[in-house]
Amino acid sequence: MSQATYVRFEIIRTIRNRRFLIFSLIFPLILFLAIASENKSVTIDGIGFPLYYMTGMAAWGSMTAIVSTGGRIAQERQVGWTRQLRITPLKTRTYFGAKLLSGYMMAVFSIVVLSLAGTTLGVRLDAAQWLTMGGLILVGLIPIAALGIMLGHMISIDTLGPVIGGLTSLLALLGGAFGPLAKSGILLTIVKCLPSYWIVQAGKTAIGGGGWPAEAWIVLAIWTIVLVRLTAQVYRRDTKRL
Repeated sequence: MSQATYVRFEIIRTIRNRRFLIFSLIFPLILFLAIASENKSVTIDGIGFPLYYMTGMAAWGSMTAIVSTGGRIAQERQVGWTRQLRITPLKTRTYFGAKLLSGYMMAVFSIVVLSLAGTTLGVRLDAAQWLTMGGLILVGLIPIAALGIMLGHMISIDTLGPVIGGLTSLLALLGGAFGPLAKSGILLTIVKCLPSYWIVQAGKTAIGGGGWPAEAWIVLAIWTIVLVRLTAQVYRRDTKRL
């Protein structure tokens, strides 16, 4: 199997996965339309509720999309497909690259659909602000992508679904996707240490111009380094058993 063929196969497979399409797109979209339409005049952290909630639901949906990469890895491990791939010319980086590409494709799709829904409820941003918001969300997903791959090599397919759903929902909740969990104090300090917090803040950052503060980049860098190293260890341990 050529590299291009495998990448195309992975993308088609992702598109046909209805379960993760529902959790990464349909649920966040329904929640956004149902709740934001009733709170158009509310403001949170100085921005309109539709924009805040749109960014929060985009964060939740895109995190689910990117972590679902682990579900496909776990399924392939269970049926022995990853063992078969190792005896083919397919390179390891191509295998993971295809998984990440398909996960990011679904994340972008979720962001675009929710952004379009946001415009129907009065969200107005210029081109630079839209690009800033979307770009920051995608950058914030880097450590979440590593987490998904790690889970795919640790957990069976039977338990991965609930783990993915519960973990992404918890990250979204703590990050403030459903509304700010804290506005001051120790709890705010804790949630600021999570990548999901800064993903949710992408909308506010886009409105204010510029980019994330240095604190955000430090948090994301630390999470990325730690999770990538853990993922590499888990992968090596898992491949020795197969």
